[in-house]
Amino acid sequence: MLDPAVLHRLDALLAADDQQRAVRYPGLPPAGQPVHTVYVPADRHGPHTVDEWRAAALAALDRHGPLPGVADALAARVRAKLAAEPVEDLRIDFEDGYGVRGDAEEDAAVRAAAAALARGPGTRHVGLRIKSLEPATRRRAVRTLDLFLDALLRHRPLPDGFRVTLPKVTSLPQVEAMVQLCAELEAAHGLSRLRFEIQVETPQAVLGADGTATVARMVHAAAGRCVGLHYGTYDYSAALGVAAGQQSLEHPVADHAKAVLQVAAAGTGVAVSDGSTNVLPTGDRAAVHAGWALHLRLVRRSLERGLYQGWDLHPGQLPTRFAATFAFYRDGLPAAAARLRAYLDRVDGGILDEPATARALAGFLLRGLDCGALDDAEVSGLAGVARSHLHEIAGGRPMSLG
Repeated sequence: MLDPAVLHRLDALLAADDQQRAVRYPGLPPAGQPVHTVYVPADRHGPHTVDEWRAAALAALDRHGPLPGVADALAARVRAKLAAEPVEDLRIDFEDGYGVRGDAEEDAAVRAAAAALARGPGTRHVGLRIKSLEPATRRRAVRTLDLFLDALLRHRPLPDGFRVTLPKVTSLPQVEAMVQLCAELEAAHGLSRLRFEIQVETPQAVLGADGTATVARMVHAAAGRCVGLHYGTYDYSAALGVAAGQQSLEHPVADHAKAVLQVAAAGTGVAVSDGSTNVLPTGDRAAVHAGWALHLRLVRRSLERGLYQGWDLHPGQLPTRFAATFAFYRDGLPAAAARLRAYLDRVDGGILDEPATARALAGFLLRGLDCGALDDAEVSGLAGVARSHLHEIAGGRPMSLG
């Protein structure tokens, strides 16, 4: 028998490591991540933006529907989602979607965007994409964010879950500078906590000159303020010399970059988002259906690879975003529910699942519930567990198996 003092010495030896790991890797909440982010150029954003996107998405369905390969029951669920919540996450864009304008013009757009948001975002999540902290745009980026906060806070508190998207991040010092900027803005405007997303659009963010995955260091340098890593499809592909016609969410360079992002973010509480496709469902019926078919396939592909969020750039992409997402969760519901029930009941069902897999199964069901793909009654009926219990399982807390 070992002397009990051995255990005490091990505890002492690992105490600092235990504490540091708990801080750095708190775990990723399985629910609450939006299925998409809609980017709207700042000069096109107004108090009725969400309503306009809803109307345009439903009009596209009315004119060009049905969606290719989508069953009637699923199509009805998609229509209901579009009517109730067409946009889950809205990003007011002052970067590439807005372009370079004179200071007076951008200042006016900032104030107008803040005034529109003051009337209510109409979405669960909302935020602002500023310009990068590269020398050419740094002052404009800071001015836009400062002015926006000032204008908005004159009318209302910052919306829950508000975040700033920082594009074209190339180095660790830029993230550290963003942390400092957030602290300064909090002090200036009386805010409690500003959070931001890192947009990965440059090779330097994936692989640094020292051979390390820069993005992993960025996540931890953000001091708990980073809530997301967003992959930038076209800037990243172009920086690697991929020809314009071959730039895509499914190009090998994209898959490599997103795999690095997923590993860097795993367990940190930081969500990972896929990028966009610039092939829009516009034009005649044949062109719209081709765009829909591509988007359906790409969204499904991302979901199957563990990327539960992406960008949408056009109202016509909303029907296929939700159709692909809903089909993913509904197709996986029977097996996921049965496996989780078997795990909880300790029944030999042919697949020996471990606690980590049970957490993933619960997370899958919660994501489906959260976006509206699944209903509480059908999940509890098939899995034998209520939503509150799913949160316990997915969070890794002790489970009552009785």
